[in-house]
Amino acid sequence: MDKLAYFELIFEPSLIAEINEFGELKHFKEGDVILDYGQFIQMMPMVIKGSVKVLRKDEHGKEILLYYLLSNESCSMAYSGCAEAQKSEVSLIAEEDVELLAIPYCKLDEWLGKYPGWKNYIISSFKDRFLELVKSIGIIAFHKLDERLIAYLKEKQRVSGSMIIKGSHYMIADELATSRVVISRLLKHLENEGKILLCRNRIELLNGF
Repeated sequence: MDKLAYFELIFEPSLIAEINEFGELKHFKEGDVILDYGQFIQMMPMVIKGSVKVLRKDEHGKEILLYYLLSNESCSMAYSGCAEAQKSEVSLIAEEDVELLAIPYCKLDEWLGKYPGWKNYIISSFKDRFLELVKSIGIIAFHKLDERLIAYLKEKQRVSGSMIIKGSHYMIADELATSRVVISRLLKHLENEGKILLCRNRIELLNGF
């Protein structure tokens, strides 16, 4: 595959050959469910292009955004569940159009003992996802909802590289585990402060933001 320029820098040539042989290139449109709750995990995704949001649902059905996966990143939670043949406790959704490599579960542990480059990549992935989870927990535990909303919008901007944030108030409320009414009130307050401009199903971040 000609999509592996980054991985060719960190993986052994023989591993690249195996990825080309066993990895399956998949495409998803914005909003597509890549992995759903309760689904047996058959592969570990390695994002080639686009971004993926990882969500977690509690026993009452309320979702919260855990983190994003960007180009060249993989989902550690999918890896651990795949390696242990578990059902998924998270949902992976395409934040924008996504191109990814699906690595079959049967190769995960084999490559760990066979290729130092793969081992380093997986360890680094677990570390990065752990730090993102710690950051998310800190924001939830120690910040007010208005601060969480601002952090959420800034993260959306970082992931998309755009000052235009797509999504309804309902979607934002779901991902922040709160109500649509509260989010609408906080967004209106930010608009009144001249930091954002509210449009239908999108938010424009202004220079004041």
